[in-house]
Order: sequence, then structure tokens, then C-alpha cells
Amino acid sequence: MDYISVRQAAEKWGVTMRQVQLYLKDNRVDGAIRPGHDWLIPADTGKPGDLRYKKKQPPQKSLSYDLTEIIEATTKPMPRDNPDAILDTVKDDRLRLQYEAELAYLRGDFEMIKQCFRKTEGDDASMLRACSVAIAAAISTGDYPLYSKIEAYLKKIIKTNAEADIKTFAELCLSNAHVSAFALNMIPDWLKNGDFTHLHPRAKPDAAYKRAKYFQCLRKYEAMLAVAETALALCGLERKITFHDIYFRIICAIACCGLGRKDEAQTYLSDALKIAFPHGFITPFAESASAFGGLLEPLLEWEHPEYYEAITSQWQRTYINWLTFHNQFTKDNITLILSLRDYQLASLVARRVPYKEIAAQFNISVGRLNNIMREIYGELLASNRDELAKFIL
Repeated sequence: MDYISVRQAAEKWGVTMRQVQLYLKDNRVDGAIRPGHDWLIPADTGKPGDLRYKKKQPPQKSLSYDLTEIIEATTKPMPRDNPDAILDTVKDDRLRLQYEAELAYLRGDFEMIKQCFRKTEGDDASMLRACSVAIAAAISTGDYPLYSKIEAYLKKIIKTNAEADIKTFAELCLSNAHVSAFALNMIPDWLKNGDFTHLHPRAKPDAAYKRAKYFQCLRKYEAMLAVAETALALCGLERKITFHDIYFRIICAIACCGLGRKDEAQTYLSDALKIAFPHGFITPFAESASAFGGLLEPLLEWEHPEYYEAITSQWQRTYINWLTFHNQFTKDNITLILSLRDYQLASLVARRVPYKEIAAQFNISVGRLNNIMREIYGELLASNRDELAKFIL
């Protein structure tokens, strides 16, 4: 390596010899050595920067603060006539990923969601924000390795963070899998009780939706409807659209079906379809297709025949994956024996709901229900409702 003297360095850098000596004293000249009384400086070493103009590093944001910023920036309502226009207003790439993932989920593009989620790795706030939709995409596609990765990440967040808001948000993301797969024992108590104290206000609609789903699991349709109608009244906007504008209407429709109020159910469902279908949003209906008591198929055939095949195909592709996760969560393999509809019928019968009410909810005759239940009892080797309840409940 070639070296130069202090004098040569002063001439090269355009400073005094005294300034070079100060650089050396402060150890600011990389590679400089002092074998005797004089310094030797590597010939290719540049002049040290001026400390007066050294950029100050911005203070490190806490995860809680960063997550709050992302939630606020990614829960803005979208234009109802063109939801994708929200992407043109977002300049920050990590915020854009959140909107891209949610739009992809509504359209059933689960691979796109996974790509968006992978891009958030290394950014805890962004990754945590994306977990809810990513975990749903992982289950819908039967991607157990991805689900396991997200689950492990969320459990680590819950275990290692002292902030209540971070823990609660991570539990909210994890509960997306549990309420949708009817795994009641895994739903956090604060969600069951409706205690949203530690949630950011913009995250509360999502918590309300999951609580309504919890009531659906319990067949508590009055409570389910009350939560959904209240949330819809608070967050609904006339010329804007949010993720939950569609989902709360669907929840209301399902609850009304359970209460035997079919006209109201059809109104809610029809309104949800009118909001969603102009933009190709099919997932909210595909994932709940069997919960509408037979109302969805006629509406699709009469009013939106172009979406009938897309929704029924997605339902057939994804429901078996949700059933598999249900079995894993509950350690119950009953849904590998029964179809989804038969499982729902058996659940109602096991809870001693009258046959007349069940038949009306699923738009079939009582005689047809009797025949179906006879087959179910045979498949499960059960002879009465008590034995059926041991399997189902």
C-alpha cells in the first residue's frame, strides 16, 4: 500500500497540516499508522467529513408508535366508484402494500397477498399490520408452512412485547383464523367480552367484525346482528367504501337468516353485492356461501349470473382448507367425514334447534332434512341427538 505524509495529505485535501494532525488525533483517518514520530496516511484515503454537517439520525420509533402510524394511514376509506384509486394517493411503498393486499384478498388473489406479505419482512410494524389478511390467505390456500410462520411470529410478538396495544393487535390478527375456523377455545377473552380498550380506534371495526363472527359460532344471532348493525351505522360512508362496508352487511344477512328474517337478509345481501361486484370483490361471499340459508345462489343466478361460477368455484377450492384448519385447532376430524353443509345442519340439530327452523334457514323441507339427518346419523354411527352432540359439540 502507498502512503503519504501529513504535509502531502494537507496539500491533497486543501487544509492545513494542523487540521490533518487533528484528524489523526481524533482517529478520523482510516488506515493511518505511526511507525515512529511521523504519521503515514494511505494515499487513497479521502478527507474526513466535517462533523458540523454530519446528519443527525432520526430517533428510533417504537413499534407501538410505528404501528399506530401505519394503521391510521392504511384504513382510509376508498372511493366507492373506483377503490383502486386509493393506490394513486399512497406514495410510501410499505403503505401501498397493505392496500394492495386487501384489494387482492377481496378479489380472491391469494398469491398476490402472499407476495405483499413477504415484502414486509424485516419491518415489524408493516408485517404486523399485514398479518390478518395474510393468515386468511394462507388458510384459504392450505399453505400450512406460511400459516405456521405467521402464527409463530404473532405469538412471539405477544410474548415479548410489554405494550398492551401491540399484544392486543397481534391477538386480533391471530383471532382471524380462530373465529373463521370456529375454534372457540382459541379466541381471546377480551374479544369475547367486547373489551376493545387497548385497540387503536381504527382497528376497532375489525375487532367488531370478529366479535360478530364469534357470536355466529355460538348461534347467538341477535347479538351478532346488534354488533354488525351498530358497527355499520358508525363506519358506513355514502360515497366511500371500506373493507368492512361489505363484511358487516354480510354479517347482518347471515344473522337475519338465522333469525328467520329472510326479507331483511336478502336486502343486506343484495346491498353487499351491489357494492362489491362492480369491482370484482368476490371473496366475502365465497367464504360465507353456505351460511346464507340458500339465499345467495338465486341472487347470483337472477342478478349477477356472471359471478356465479367464480364464487362457487372459489368456495369449493377454499372451504376444505378451512375445515382442515378447524380440525387442527379443535383436534376434531368430524368435518373430514361430513360436507360443510351437513356439518352445519348437524351442529344445529346437536344444539336442539327445531327441525322446522333449520329447514327454513337452509331453504329445504322438513322431510328433506329428516332424510339428510338419517344419513348423517348413519355416517357417524350415532343413534340420537345426545350421541350426535358428543361428536359435534
